[in-house]
Amino acid sequence: MAGQDCLISNDWICGEYLRTRSQELTDATLQHIGITLASVAIGLLVAFPLALLARRWRAVAGPVLGLTTVLYTVPSLAMFSLLVPFFGLSPAVVVTGLVLYSLTILVRNILAGLAAVPEETREAARGMGYGPLRLLFGVELPLALPALMAGLRITTVSTISLTTVGAILHYGGLGNLVYDGMHSYFKAQVLTASVLCVALAVAADLLLLLVQRLLTPWTRAGNKAGKAAGKAKSGPGGGKAAGRPAAAEGAL
Repeated sequence: MAGQDCLISNDWICGEYLRTRSQELTDATLQHIGITLASVAIGLLVAFPLALLARRWRAVAGPVLGLTTVLYTVPSLAMFSLLVPFFGLSPAVVVTGLVLYSLTILVRNILAGLAAVPEETREAARGMGYGPLRLLFGVELPLALPALMAGLRITTVSTISLTTVGAILHYGGLGNLVYDGMHSYFKAQVLTASVLCVALAVAADLLLLLVQRLLTPWTRAGNKAGKAAGKAKSGPGGGKAAGRPAAAEGAL
């Protein structure tokens, strides 16, 4: 009886709610993760060829970037409402809307990453006999990974947040609990679902950051080498020249 006091008094923090609604929370969390993974994966599959087209033909770059930007400005409620006639009241409405929102970030970051690849590196690869596809997947994409992963992290976090809006169609994952809790003024449900949503976003961001570090070991090696060189030059007898690497290191 004592454990149910927080439910009766409608407290924000309630252990009894967690105990009695654990399955409901689990189902909502799994739905949230499923919608997010599907949206980000499809968004990446669509954004990649669009970015390649925009890079290959300059005349296509403007319309592609402009269209993805316009789609991103459409309010989520309006976007989902416009998609309902095509997909009905189904998870496809939420996933499609989230895919469209992801395109502007992913396309721009893929383009930025590919543009940052030094032309000397491309010329060296061509001189070694690399064809267009091998050059793209063997040289350019690995060097563009930091920018691509940065866009993927932003997209994933924003998708986790926007998924909650799907609650208007009853396909919002944790957003369903937030939406229902707000209507019934069930404080524990609103707070718990909100905290879980934030926790998902933080966990996803950290996981993608770890993946980025594993896929780009040369960036860590380069940073360590730069710091070691800076320390060596700033040692005894370094004189005035020692101050410059230290300043540059600070700027980094």
